[in-house]
Amino acid sequence: MNPEEAAALLAHCSGFDNRQPSLAAAKSWASALRDVPFDQDARDAVAAYYTTPPQNPSERLWILPHHVRTLRTKIRNARLENFQYEPVGDESVPEYLARLRGQVRAIASGHVTPPAGRLALEGGPSKQFMQELEARGWEGNRTVPDSDEETLAAAVRRSGPLGIICPACAAEIGFPCKSGRATPKHPLGKPLPKPHSVRMRAAAGEPELTTEQLAAQEQQIREASRRALARIEAEQDIPDAEIVDEEPAGE
Repeated sequence: MNPEEAAALLAHCSGFDNRQPSLAAAKSWASALRDVPFDQDARDAVAAYYTTPPQNPSERLWILPHHVRTLRTKIRNARLENFQYEPVGDESVPEYLARLRGQVRAIASGHVTPPAGRLALEGGPSKQFMQELEARGWEGNRTVPDSDEETLAAAVRRSGPLGIICPACAAEIGFPCKSGRATPKHPLGKPLPKPHSVRMRAAAGEPELTTEQLAAQEQQIREASRRALARIEAEQDIPDAEIVDEEPAGE
């Protein structure tokens, strides 16, 4: 871009920001944009700059040479998004480079219509590839759950008691059991270090205890507590030792 072309570009900018172009400004812009031609892409870069609102609404837009260079490059690169080189048979390396530069230049400048669609791979995986996947545990295409609850359950599915919902405290899959006592730190109940016994039995596939079995289990717990309390009381009830005065020897 020479000073005359830079002056024309500044005149184009003045239509947006009401600047007053000068000869000194034209020379400075020509020096900054010496390798950028004055073409329609340069004009479109100015329009694109003033089409985008500033981040600060009170800020005044004022285009500079580097804005023109950057936006012009984006405009040209957008035309090359789906570009694919069209080779010819038996071309040498210099011929390939020359043809590549020519095709890129023609599409980027807009003289040649850019490709409209993106090329896609065709065909499915080979039989050998599918066998390798199956040998590594692949079980076919994954089905998408119908609800978020099923998605969460599939994500946290595991073996053991945490793999099911606790029948006692309703702890979700993957979460520890909770005590029924709320605390300021744990308003929904404090997490227990071990799952509830009913949850462990359900995970192991054991049947639920009957009313009589639950009563017998509760009685065993009470009896064990009674014996432990009696043992503690017996250890604390130690009689005081009797003090015996010994007579002096020889009396």
